Amino acid sequence: MVRSPSFGGLRRWAVAAVALAAAHMAHAQADEARARKIANGVCFMCHGENGESTSEIFPRLAGQHSEYITKQLRAFKSGERKSTAMAEMVAKLTDDEMVALGRYYEKMPTTREEAKDPQLALVGKYLYHNGNKFSGVPACASCHGADGYGAANLPRLAGQLPGYLFTQLKQFNKRQRTNDNVVMHTVAEKMTELEMAAVAEYLGSK
Repeated sequence: MVRSPSFGGLRRWAVAAVALAAAHMAHAQADEARARKIANGVCFMCHGENGESTSEIFPRLAGQHSEYITKQLRAFKSGERKSTAMAEMVAKLTDDEMVALGRYYEKMPTTREEAKDPQLALVGKYLYHNGNKFSGVPACASCHGADGYGAANLPRLAGQLPGYLFTQLKQFNKRQRTNDNVVMHTVAEKMTELEMAAVAEYLGSK
């Protein structure tokens, strides 16, 4: 015969569950406070106060997937992704702090801007959704999604600064950036600079 748990046992279980949940919440709040301190003390100088960089040298982090941000920070620290500036910034970060920073920026609201060159953006829209069958460039949407929101292991591209996206595509094209999926090398090496600029312009207005 199976005995039902006693009222006392259920009560102890409930108390333990509440205590565990409270501990997790306190830990999350501590992580967020630490991430905010790091972001406002160091990161904002390049990436903006709320992760909304205005310089095309530095990417916008607001709304980016936390896992992707964490992955890039780890790559900068290990040297897998090359950047003199970022290597110095992440040198003293712990893994927990990198995870916390990713979660912190993912919560930031994003902004949308109109394309500066609407005609170029239209070309980019076609390429993003259809690719170029004549040169073998696949549709970007097949991996990054119809809206450019990506996924945990793929970056959000929508709303990113066009100049930054263009630079990254050129680095993939020349295989200067090697820390991400090799698929990007085979895609970008088939793209012309006009196509890169067009796709970047389109995504910047998403």
